[in-house]
Amino acid sequence: MKRNRVVKMKIGAHVSISGSIELSVDRALEIGCDTFQIFTRSPRRWLSKELQNDKIEKFRFKLKNSSLGPVFSHIPYLANLASLDHEIWKKSLKMMTEELNRCDKLDIPYIVTHLGSAKRAGKELGITRLISSINLIFEDYSGKTKILLENTAGKGNKLGTNIEEICQILLQINKFDSIGLCFDTCHAFASGYDLRKEKVVNNLVSEIHDLVGIKKLVCIHSNDSLFDLGEGRDRHEHLGLGKIGDLGFHNLIKNKKLNKVPFICETPVDSERDGKENIRYLRDLERKCRK
Repeated sequence: MKRNRVVKMKIGAHVSISGSIELSVDRALEIGCDTFQIFTRSPRRWLSKELQNDKIEKFRFKLKNSSLGPVFSHIPYLANLASLDHEIWKKSLKMMTEELNRCDKLDIPYIVTHLGSAKRAGKELGITRLISSINLIFEDYSGKTKILLENTAGKGNKLGTNIEEICQILLQINKFDSIGLCFDTCHAFASGYDLRKEKVVNNLVSEIHDLVGIKKLVCIHSNDSLFDLGEGRDRHEHLGLGKIGDLGFHNLIKNKKLNKVPFICETPVDSERDGKENIRYLRDLERKCRK
């Protein structure tokens, strides 16, 4: 009798590149990652130092000789591809193009980005601007790194608080094979998705599957929420200790369509817990869900 092979989830965390970018591989291994995320540059500055060839080679060598992967880069917070401010828009295009090329050199297959906002101009103009921006970037880019759009916490004119909205944006990108979705649990909860209800999680997964295909969901940012459902506030908490709680993460892990999607913790590092302990939390929860 043929048995169904159990697929071990890939679980990891965002790790620091402090000191030198190749040290992020060591840090990921130290805390028990299968996969990990980094900033390849300062997350709060427009300008960046060019990556030195020896650092690139060391990073690639360490990564190749580890069992880690995939690796994700998160673009700096300043980028806003939906902005109608011409200077910010130009800087954002330049930043994304630079980041794509940096990731190509580092053999990083994915860049995560927030969708941005057109602010008072409204969502409709913001969505149009975002789509045209990504299409423009891909016109001159021939590398392998893909862009992942991350859902956003908040209300009002912020783009990406609604999963259907993000899927409709994905469908309008000319290079559809080069775009995907990163789902952040804290952001979703802040936007009104009650992940503590199994039906909500299952309907969410089915919606992604029906609109763009579940393979477009490439990464899950696994974060609990410090604030209550629908408050629109993006404050991450240790897994199981926030308002989403054990039940929400149990529902996510229990859904078999998510078993092959990497979970990346972007949780605090403090006296309560660190990345290693949040990874252990997900591993323990995974074992309980498999019983």
